[in-house]
Order: sequence, then structure tokens, then C-alpha cells
Amino acid sequence: MRSLSPRGRPRGFDAERALDAAVEVFWRHGYEGASLDDLTRAMGINRPSLYAAFGNKEQLFRAAVARYAEVDMAYAREALAEPTAAQVATSLLRRNVEAVTRPGQPAGCLTVQGGTACSAGNEAIAEFLAASRLAGERELAERFARAVADGDLPADADTAGLARFVMMVAEGNAVHAAAGVSAEQLLAATEIALSVFLTHEASVRG
Repeated sequence: MRSLSPRGRPRGFDAERALDAAVEVFWRHGYEGASLDDLTRAMGINRPSLYAAFGNKEQLFRAAVARYAEVDMAYAREALAEPTAAQVATSLLRRNVEAVTRPGQPAGCLTVQGGTACSAGNEAIAEFLAASRLAGERELAERFARAVADGDLPADADTAGLARFVMMVAEGNAVHAAAGVSAEQLLAATEIALSVFLTHEASVRG
């Protein structure tokens, strides 16, 4: 993110607060649905100040996704620190349900809904979000690989497959939350998914 020039800085400008406002606009409307008028109104700045602080709309969106990952996805990083693979999956998926249904914020997930149905010319946004999701999946696979090295998972565990399964459940939760499915219903489905994960883990152990 570029620093504001003295000329472009409005009085009392708070870059983080403005970025948080942009996160919510993109989250609610997606990349294409969020107009510059929507963004500047929510952020409390004019267009020159937006350009000076964040660059163009695409650069602002990328900064918003990074901010979302830092703040709203903190639970995922915390889950990776759990001591066992089972606890990692359990923490990540249960807290994912909380995150995608939290009162006072848009339902779903910015990285899932933010770039859906991008038109020609904005393919880079959809590709950027897909890459972001796959990066999270790789981190989870690496955590499961450490579980293999630690003896927590068996040597022949499909760590990439386990990570993909967990991420598919999390992304499905986001899609269903955006469609109005309640936290209670999502949690019930998540517990079924976790039972499958734990049963698979036990069967692989033999």
C-alpha cells in the first residue's frame, strides 16, 4: 500500500479504518459490484485520496483481501497452531462457521464471493482469489505434513487430500452462509464432515 502524499491526505484520515470499510463494501458487493462511489462513500474519502493512498480499484481490492486475511481470517492461522491434525481441522471448521455467519458483517467469505462471475477483463481478480484460496490449502497441507513427521498422522496419509477436503467444507460453508443458511445448520453439517475426517484418520492409522 502506498503512503498518502501530504496533498492527498484528508484531515483525520485513518488508513486502516478506511481499508476496513473497503473490505466490507467488496465483501457485500463483490469486486465488480463495488463502485468507486460506494467505496469512497464508505471509506470517507474522495477519489484522489483513494488513488493516492491505495492506487486503483484493483490495488485497493488486493489490499482489502490482505486486510481481510489478517483480521477476519486470523482464526485460520490460529487453527494451524493446534497440537494435532484433528484439532487443527476441528478448530478451523468450527470457527469458520462462526466467521461466515457473524452478526454485523456480511455473510460468507470475501475470498469466495468477492470475485464470482467476473466478466471479461477482470479475469485477473478471479485468478487472484483462486490463488489466495489455494495458498491457504497448501498451508494446511504443509501443516498436515508436519503432523506426519511428528507421528500424529501415519506416513501414508494423503495430506494434500485431507487439506482439500477441509477447505472444500469451509468454502461450502461460506457459499451456504451467503445463501442464508443458519449457523446452527452449518455447524450440524460441519460436525458430520469432522466425523468423516476423524473416521478417515483412524482408518488410515489402522
